[in-house]
Formats: sequence, C-alpha cells, structure tokens
Amino acid sequence: MFTLRFDLRLGPSESGDPSGIYSAALEMASWGEKHNAAAALVSEHHGSPDGYLSAPIVMASALAARTRTLPIQIAALILPLHDPIELAEQMAVLDIVSQGRVSYVLAVGYRPEEYAMRGRNFSKRGLRMDLCLEALQRALRGEVFTFEGRPVHVTPRPLQPNGPLLFLGGGSRAAVRRAARFGLGMITQGGEASLETQYREACAASGTQPGLFIHPPAGSATSAFVAEDPDRAWHEIGPYLLHDATAYAAWMGEAAAASKSSAKSIEELRDENGAYRIFTPDEAVEQIRTRGMLLLQPMCGGIPPDLAWPYLELVASKVLPALA
Repeated sequence: MFTLRFDLRLGPSESGDPSGIYSAALEMASWGEKHNAAAALVSEHHGSPDGYLSAPIVMASALAARTRTLPIQIAALILPLHDPIELAEQMAVLDIVSQGRVSYVLAVGYRPEEYAMRGRNFSKRGLRMDLCLEALQRALRGEVFTFEGRPVHVTPRPLQPNGPLLFLGGGSRAAVRRAARFGLGMITQGGEASLETQYREACAASGTQPGLFIHPPAGSATSAFVAEDPDRAWHEIGPYLLHDATAYAAWMGEAAAASKSSAKSIEELRDENGAYRIFTPDEAVEQIRTRGMLLLQPMCGGIPPDLAWPYLELVASKVLPALA
C-alpha cells in the first residue's frame, strides 16, 4: 500500500555530515518492513552539491542487511556510467545476500555532467546503453563471452537463474523499443499516453514476451506525505520539497516526467497539486483506494529525520488501520 523512497539529499541550507540521514533511512526501512511496505527505493545521481546518493548498490546492500523481507528497488541505475561486468558481479552478490529481493530500473540518464565525471561520451549514450545491456544480461546468465576484448565469466552466479529482475526506465519511443528488444518490462517517468501500446507492438515485432509496464499518469503524487494539518506541514517541510523540485527541474531541462514540477515557490508547488503532495489521513486512504499505492519520500529534499518521522508515524496510526 505504500513505498519508501530515499535519495539522501542534504537540505537547501545544510552541509557537512550526512550520516544522520543515512542512519535514519535504515531505521525507516526497518519501520516500513514492520508495517508491510511494498518496497524501499533508492536512486543514483553524481556530482550533486547536496550530496544526492551516488552509490545505490552500496545503500541497497545496507537496506538488505537491515531487513529480511522488504523488497528493494534501485530506480534508476544509470547503466552507461558503469562497467557492466563489474556491475554484474555486484548484482550477483547482492542477489545472494538479499535472497533475491533487489530489482533494478536501468536508465540511460539525462545529465551530461555525470557522463563527463565518469569519462563517458554523452552523445553516444544510447549505443553504450545497448552494449551494456547485452553484456549485463549475458554476464548475469553465467555465460562465458568476450566484452570489449576482455574474457568474461561472472561468478558467483546470482541466486535467481537469470539474475535479478531488471526493468528499463524512460519515457521515449526509443526506450520502448529498447525494452522490447531486450525482453524487459518498463517503468516510465511519463511520456506519451500511447507508450504501452507502442511497447506491446514492439515486443510483438521483436518476438519477446511483454513484461510489467508501469506508466504513471501526469499529476501523480510521487513524493507524498500525510499530515493532520497540511497548512502547517507545508510551512514546515515546504522548503525541502521546493529544493527537491527545483533541483530536478534544473537537471531535466525540457525532458518530460510525471514527477517534474515548474514551481518557483512553495505556494506554486502546493497549487500544482501534482508530484509533491501532502494529504490528510482521509485523503491518503482515498489515494490508496483509488491509485493502489502511496509513494512516500520521507526525507525528500533533505528533510531532517526528526521532522520526517511524525509524518511516517501518522501513516501507521491513522492510514493503515483505516485500510485494514
């Protein structure tokens, strides 16, 4: 009924030791498992001044060690920034230690700065994505092959025969065709309403079996909170939500995404009634009943843990009992 997302930014006016938010994320994941969360999610970006999480597999490993049954998803992992063979080794070990609980949304990325930092060619990211996807899938299957002139045989084998569950992320026709070609399900961040139809047609043309296709409609609440008094909550955590929204908007440029906001002020962000939403308990219950899921981001934009916890506890005390 709810997910927990952790990007682990510091707040707009904070700097220094981020250990508090990392520790809190582990505690919140444990709390989420206790309250039957659907999943914990982490993501990846590089060179962000506010310390956005840059090593999601390390964080996913920590989450897996702290929990026993909670599904974990890395969404998204920017595949062309990585060596796919080294990545396959890390995924295989994490698949074993997590007992198959970690899945991945693989994306091509959209920030030239990240490609420059990793010494990759941004203009050829699509070609590298294809090469990395093929190598990653073969490596996770335990094949012996050659990649970029290197002999490859990834061991140990993952717990799951073909490796962990992989999805493709993106919102373009090219991403749809790529997902179909490699036999992957897809989780989008927006785009044309016809993308699912395009995906199924592309799967038929490629001779691959369609997978799960998740396509959030525009205006979906992707960073949700629950408060008895939304006015007070917007005053308290609004600056952090705006920090997150403006940072993503600057990175995305003209790219379309369900979670993207054009707001320049807290008031505009609230009036959008879009990705960043603060619900009353009754509204949260209705959101779950109509949409199936409440997408929580408890430390969005660097919300300090002591501010974040009461919003989570309200989910446990008022929202979940109403749905029992």
